[in-house]
Amino acid sequence: MTTCILLGAPVQEGTGRLGCDMGPSAFRAAGLAGALSELGHTVLDRGNLAPAGRSEIRHGNPAIKSLADIVAWTELLAAATYEASAEGMPITLGGDHSLAAGTLSGISRRAAELGRPLFVLWLDAHPDLHTLDSTESGNLHGVPMAYATGQPGFDGIFPPLAAPLDPARICMMGIRSVDPAERARLAASDIAVHDMRAIDEHGVAALLRGFIAQVADAGGLLHVSLDVDFLDPDIAPGVGTTVPGGATFREAHLVMEMLCDSGLVTSLDLVELNPFLDERGRTARLMVDLVASLMGRRVLDRPTRSH
Repeated sequence: MTTCILLGAPVQEGTGRLGCDMGPSAFRAAGLAGALSELGHTVLDRGNLAPAGRSEIRHGNPAIKSLADIVAWTELLAAATYEASAEGMPITLGGDHSLAAGTLSGISRRAAELGRPLFVLWLDAHPDLHTLDSTESGNLHGVPMAYATGQPGFDGIFPPLAAPLDPARICMMGIRSVDPAERARLAASDIAVHDMRAIDEHGVAALLRGFIAQVADAGGLLHVSLDVDFLDPDIAPGVGTTVPGGATFREAHLVMEMLCDSGLVTSLDLVELNPFLDERGRTARLMVDLVASLMGRRVLDRPTRSH
């Protein structure tokens, strides 16, 4: 059994809509700790994190919003996930996807110290590969993967990376909304991208099986970053970045079940849940069910619920 360390990250400054700061509370209200405990895991809920003082930071891109806030969150989450990873499995409850700048850098530091390669499964409609220079919206939930892979333009602003991610160890699934700058960056990188067309053509199991084998063969650690908008908005409406045509209920559960079978997942992000946009906790409960599948619950064991 696993020691699951819950870290609340009520950050919403990285997105253009209010409400993501309520995400950690919604995950707790939806029964995340109880679901993990019922599966036999030890749960340590460290509560919600809060950055200390934020010094003013300026950048030449006038579109950028809340830069100092996101840098402060990145520093805090990098330290928190690094420390938690020594005790068990950090599960970061978001909060918008800007938090991954911190979680990825903290976990990559731990992996480097252990001498093990870190792999990342990025379940998202977006690659989040904008740099501070290329973002046009200025919303910094679109930059964490660019930062974590050591793309230029973050030096002197974001914390230095102890161990940048190797793009060849990143797999993105569910991608279906990519800006031109991100498209060019993906084309020049070794990141494996399985968009929704690839999932439609080949099936999620075949695509994921190859990545899992890659992690296992390398003796790697596996970090999973699960964005609500990986899912189709018909089943997960509680997100401010809805993109039609996402993963179905069964596709998402199959991903989690295969990850569970692999025994490779060592850390997890749950991001972009916006309870203000949800329908009576529907999305939060689905996300909790997916985490339960990842941590050992089988479909036949799932309780029947009325909506």
